[in-house]
Amino acid sequence: MSVAQRAWGAVPDSVKESDTQLIAGVLVFTYLLYVLAQTFLAVTNNAAILPAVANSLQNITFLIAVYAIMALALNLHWGYTGLFNIGIAGFMAVGVYSMSILAAPTTGSPPGLGLPIPVAIVGAVAITAIVGGLAALPALQLDADYLAIVTVGFSEIIRLVLNASYFAGTVQDPEASGYNVVDIFGIQFGTGGGQGINTPTSSPADFLYSTTSLGDLLYGPSGDPNALGSTVYAAAESVGVNSSVVDGATYSFFLLVVVVTLYYVLLVRIGNSPFGRVLKAIREDELVAQSLGKDTRWFKVKVFMVGCALMGLGGILWQGSFGFVNPNTFRPIVTFYIFTALIVGGAGSNTGSVIGGAVFAAFLFEGPRQLARIVEALVTSAFGSLPSPTTFYAAVVSLNPLAWLGYTIDNVSTLKFVFLGAVLVYLMQNRSDGLLGHRKEIASSVDLSDRTTRNRESAAADGGESDE
Repeated sequence: MSVAQRAWGAVPDSVKESDTQLIAGVLVFTYLLYVLAQTFLAVTNNAAILPAVANSLQNITFLIAVYAIMALALNLHWGYTGLFNIGIAGFMAVGVYSMSILAAPTTGSPPGLGLPIPVAIVGAVAITAIVGGLAALPALQLDADYLAIVTVGFSEIIRLVLNASYFAGTVQDPEASGYNVVDIFGIQFGTGGGQGINTPTSSPADFLYSTTSLGDLLYGPSGDPNALGSTVYAAAESVGVNSSVVDGATYSFFLLVVVVTLYYVLLVRIGNSPFGRVLKAIREDELVAQSLGKDTRWFKVKVFMVGCALMGLGGILWQGSFGFVNPNTFRPIVTFYIFTALIVGGAGSNTGSVIGGAVFAAFLFEGPRQLARIVEALVTSAFGSLPSPTTFYAAVVSLNPLAWLGYTIDNVSTLKFVFLGAVLVYLMQNRSDGLLGHRKEIASSVDLSDRTTRNRESAAADGGESDE
């Protein structure tokens, strides 16, 4: 029995059977490890403990939330319906850029449509759904492998179009007096091209801690702290925590508690609905679903649109919250990360999607960097500063284990991909269904597990066979 199996066996059955307790348990365990790690690093570096812990928890909460959101959205495509969509980054880009263009001022650079932020977000989600539907019409005629190729190609086309200087709005046209912008019936807008585009920043923390008015709700808060904001900021600053960390933590917990919960509930409702049962039938055997009279092509188009809309909204809440994006933000590696999160948690399981996002963000994405910092602190305190060979060859020929360790720590961001690959290979060989792959969602509208008992009761009621 492996260490992982023993650890899972030690978890109480009551926790295993409760999705809420299971997710809460994983989060508490993760936070406890990060608190201990940051406390150790702060003590080692003679730094303040509370600011280091607060900053680290805010960062890891944000990463857990956004990867859980995107894994849930992908679970609708891949886990529920079996659609191998690896163009997630492209649909995230459509959502973020649509929101930015719709909300940018008409006199901005690049100009936008100047719509209120809530309207821009709703419009961006609708545009992403429409783009997803248009992509699905021809692509869903293909088998899974070819669908994957088409979607990743479509994602790259979106990124290259956004990167094109023709749509930049910041490049002077020598033959015109104005900027290069898209002009449709007199409405002008641009994408910023390779220089990127500003995104409107408006988070629940701003409205919670700042004075708000109707204009603030539509176009962003004024930034003046209200009574609650002044109290919270003063309390945080008294222990060395900046107000920006407070705002970031509030936004991160909003994503984790509110948005992830809404995504989770929505997907559970979809999965338990007649529409969701048809999706699972398509995943298991599309020919059988067609033989039952279901128009599987139309079902796949609809679920592709819904999933793309969720991905677009997830992109807005994730990349759109930084205040600025450029096309290189949406490279295929983002899609790879999200797929890894879902594979780790278990495709087809909403609980697994959330836990997969947490495990990926905390232990596979941020974990190697945190571990490298701890190892470096331990070794430095014991042996002094580590050597830093510039190349792998220089580290090997030195025949010095400390040089090997120093080279590994210096290149941990690159070696992280080796670690990710090793984890995926291990999962494919030992637990191909992911951490929660043992859970099977009920596809029927009633629980069929007590079929034997119910049949006997029914037979006895009809005067037929009974146990007596």
